[in-house]
Amino acid sequence: MPVIVVGADTPIGVAIVEALRPGAGELRAFVSDPTTIDDLRSRGVKVAVGDVSDGSHIGGAAMRAFCAVLVPEAAVDDRERSFADTPTAVLGAWLEGIADAGVHRVIWLEDPRFPDAAAMLAGVAAELAAIPTEGRTAAEIAGDVAEREARPKV
Repeated sequence: MPVIVVGADTPIGVAIVEALRPGAGELRAFVSDPTTIDDLRSRGVKVAVGDVSDGSHIGGAAMRAFCAVLVPEAAVDDRERSFADTPTAVLGAWLEGIADAGVHRVIWLEDPRFPDAAAMLAGVAAELAAIPTEGRTAAEIAGDVAEREARPKV
């Protein structure tokens, strides 16, 4: 079942794509940086490029995906955002798009810059997994994401 990584053009997003690639059926990447497209496509990843702050862009890319992995770094780094002016508003746009797309499972990378994330994520998808990130390497986090995604689809 399709998996989309929102923020696949961040360092942790790249690690997650690599960890998911061997086991995922259809793997999608949502990026804002068009210079990452060729590399991701060469790895067999379907790529959507858009404004990370536009819920309709996220929703279109996530349509019929079973799982969405949300990389909060993409909401706080220096990329251009036209539709949301705060990281929390970007997360809100992601959740709107994911809900519209009917995503079943959300994997959230915990981030202290989003203290209200748990409340925002509640009820967006049937399944929610929060992966701890503090003090952990990208490889460790990506491994946890891959393990969580490999669990049975219910």
